[in-house]
Amino acid sequence: METTRLIIVAVGGQGNLLASKVLGEAALISGVPVRMSEIHGMAQRGGVVESAIVFGEAESSIISDNEADILLGFEPAETLRAINRANKNTIVITNTATLPPFTVSIGKGVYPPIDTIKSLLQEKCKSLVAIDAMKIAKEAGTPMSVNIVLLGALVQSGRLGFSKETMMEAIKRRTKKDFLPMNIKAFEMGFEAAENYR
Repeated sequence: METTRLIIVAVGGQGNLLASKVLGEAALISGVPVRMSEIHGMAQRGGVVESAIVFGEAESSIISDNEADILLGFEPAETLRAINRANKNTIVITNTATLPPFTVSIGKGVYPPIDTIKSLLQEKCKSLVAIDAMKIAKEAGTPMSVNIVLLGALVQSGRLGFSKETMMEAIKRRTKKDFLPMNIKAFEMGFEAAENYR
């Protein structure tokens, strides 16, 4: 597999770390070398959580500015905040459902319009897939499956080279059995939404 660098950005509680584990499991199933690193920040207080995952042969999991092949954002403003990692060949996949920070809710900050965020992202990357993963997750059975919806969109992009079947097996191995039917449905719906988006 060609070396592929993936950045995942999210807000604490959105399931970034589980998504990373599922992707790591998919790599192991596929026999693809994988390196990961995580920055938790103030995750328990709604702060940013970032994962860097490098698939294929690499010396390090560090992904510098302009080096990401894929940027996967679970929250649109956080996706925009991480856009400096992207370049003109990067695929950006983002959730459009917002989680405005505390400063916005108390009137000390302004959340940019989603259309503005999408336009700014499009200027900096090769292609943009923007889906309402929260809405899809709720339709699949639980809002906690936002991360799995976005993994479906990621696999649909084809950039990682993992098949749907491999990812579903990884989801089976890494998620709780009670949530498995909803997670599989969320994955398939995310895959389909990304396909339709284009």
